[in-house]
Parts: sequence; C-alpha cells; structure tokens
Amino acid sequence: MAAAERGGRTSGRGTGSAAGRPGGRTAAGAGPAGATGAAPAGAAVPSIAGAVVSDQAKARRRGELREFLMSRRARVSPAEAGLPAGGRRRTPGLRREEVAVLAGVGASWYQWLEQGRDISVSPQVLDSVARVLRLDNTERRHLYVLAGLNPPAMEAAAAGEDMCEGLQRLIDTWMPYPAHIMDPYWNNIRYNDASALVLGMRPEADNNCLVMFFTDPIYRARSTSWERNAPQVVAQYRAACSERPHDDGFEEVVARARRESDEFAALWERQDIAPSGVMNKELDNPLVGPLLFESTSLRVPARPDLTLTLHTPREGTDTAEKLQWLTSPEGRRGTMYPVAG
Repeated sequence: MAAAERGGRTSGRGTGSAAGRPGGRTAAGAGPAGATGAAPAGAAVPSIAGAVVSDQAKARRRGELREFLMSRRARVSPAEAGLPAGGRRRTPGLRREEVAVLAGVGASWYQWLEQGRDISVSPQVLDSVARVLRLDNTERRHLYVLAGLNPPAMEAAAAGEDMCEGLQRLIDTWMPYPAHIMDPYWNNIRYNDASALVLGMRPEADNNCLVMFFTDPIYRARSTSWERNAPQVVAQYRAACSERPHDDGFEEVVARARRESDEFAALWERQDIAPSGVMNKELDNPLVGPLLFESTSLRVPARPDLTLTLHTPREGTDTAEKLQWLTSPEGRRGTMYPVAG
C-alpha cells in the first residue's frame, strides 16, 4: 500500500522547470541573448483554455466522488458492517473512521479521499473501500472512474441470471433470422429455431462455436465462406482470450480445438488478433440455395459474460424471402438438420 494510503499526505508541489512558472526564465541555452519568448514556427503552444477546462473537469469529478462516497456510506448500517450499534448517531450509516478501519486504510487518508483531495489511490485500496460500502459491480466501476483510475471489467450480477429468459425471447422475436447467445468461451447456450434450421445448431453438434466451426461436417460442407472467415474467427477468439488472460477455460477450448483440427492449430500459430463485430457469411442451403448474411456480435451490458449474435440478410439479396419459406410449415417439412454457418 502506498504511503499516502496509509495516512501520509502527498505533496502538492511540482518539480517543473522555471519555464513552466509565470515569470520564470527559460532554460539555459534555449536561445541567443535578446531572443524573444515567442515559440518557433510550427511549435505546439500549450492551450491555457484547455488546461482550465481540464482543471474544472477534475474538480467536478472530485466533487462527485465526495458526494458518491458520502451517500454510499450513509446506506450501510453498523450492524450490516459487523459493528455494534452503539449509541444514537447524528447521521445514518457508518462514520468515516469506521470505514477506514474496516477497509484497512488510514483515517486521514480516507477522509481526504472522501473530501476529493488529490491523493494517491490504488485499485486494491478502492476495492477494500468498495467492499466495506457494499458496492455492486456497477457502483465499484463508478468509484474507479471518479477516483481517476481505469475501471475493472464488467461482471455479471447475480440478478442477471434472470436475463437469460428475456434474451431467449429477444432472439425468438428475431425470427425468421438466425440468432444465438454465447458465453465467454463461445459455448452456445441459447439459439432460436432459425439457427437450428439454417445454421445447423442441434443437440448432437459440438456445443462450442469455435470447435464446431472447424469440426462440424455440415458446417464445412455448406459454408461457402469458410476459408475466408476461418482466419478472422481464430483472430477474434484470441482477442476474447486476451480479455481474460488467466482464465483456464479458454486454454481448455484452444487445446481441444488444436487436437481436433490441424487447420485451427496452423491459424492459431499465426498470432493474429482482431475484434469481434460484423462478419459476412455465405451458406449453400440444400433446399433454397445461397443464403447471404451479415453476422453481428453484440455485448449485453447487464450480462457482460454473454454475446448476442444476430444474422441479418444482406441487402440486395433474396435471403429474407428464402428464410420466410424455410421457417414456414412447408419449409420445415422439407428440412432435416441442415447447414451450419
């Protein structure tokens, strides 16, 4: 823990050169005697207005930090924090000194934090404060931002489990277009009827979309864009791995894909990485012929562990009309378990 977090106050004095102070002299050798203070042509000139705006934004953020911490502290009763109730309190919630003790930080340091002073802050100490104040993941991320740190990754809240049913209704309303939901490892957890009819998603297929892409025979036979998309799929999975570098779940998926597909192993060795987003897919359906899609992957803010993948018919094609027929009673009668894509 930094000295300032143990209660020591950081110095407000800077170590800048004299040239950075009003009236200060330029550094030796900056120019010949008698030279003016004008900047050379093409040199960047500091913006005083920009500095003022930056200072105002920082002051506003510190004010919001003060109000936020005070409001969260007032919500937590001594009993909830594991403290004896004691006598009557003038204000609800915990005292500053109690928060400091429970978080393992100096009382003065926490007071300065709540006052919005410019002090040294570490993620570990903010996490301790967040624990004492019983902040949820969204509040914890907000605390990081107000304290001037990069917020941690979003986590799925326990209440978010109920969202799976709502997401199922969402992909069902996407009919007759394919849509499915993946977990962080690209395990397929929900899909609509169009995904089963068009993309070949079925109980006996591999549950992992990455492994299925490389090993499912229906996928390989019907996806006419497979060779073009394979490098992009692997690069996107490496990007997903990089978001959780110490997660063994990704290593297990990669190891299985390497065992079952030499093509995946070769592409993985290229070390390519790319963000997920829109991918063009072309499928050759045995009943209706070519189907052309834009596949879009979307994150769900309330469930950051889930990715929603929506397939939209490409503009200027007859894919939408073909999908209407494939998902109709007549089309279903002629459909077994067709293509993956």
